[in-house]
Amino acid sequence: MYHMIEKMRLKFPLPRLSVLAALLWPMTSHAAELLMFERDGCIWCQRWDQAVGPTYDKTGEAERLPLRRLNIDKQNSSGVKLASTVVYTPTFVVADNGREIGRITGYINDDAFWGLLGTFVAKLEPSPPPSAHSYAKYPSPIPMTN
Repeated sequence: MYHMIEKMRLKFPLPRLSVLAALLWPMTSHAAELLMFERDGCIWCQRWDQAVGPTYDKTGEAERLPLRRLNIDKQNSSGVKLASTVVYTPTFVVADNGREIGRITGYINDDAFWGLLGTFVAKLEPSPPPSAHSYAKYPSPIPMTN
């Protein structure tokens, strides 16, 4: 009987690989992302879905912070080191390199959401270095003489 099981393991390594991939996936999540913790029946989650959901993927914020939805009951499997337990839904957690950068608890309206999210995006993006061309548009305070 054991020899039959061993033959099956050799023939079908895919289930073992898929289990391994599922276990390692949260640990390899190092890119910046926006986690949305939600639960079934959450009216504020539904309002976010109606007001922001259809356009989010088309924005610059989504390019920088792709959205990943999680059930609040599965927050331990997020693969992100959370600053504290998520209690309310919706809660949006901005994560970078597997750790929480900031969070938006609740949803009031799209203006508040975009404003708060913008502050976190600004924290993620490094400030651009000054270029030599930026000084060319200002006249020199010292007159040049021949």
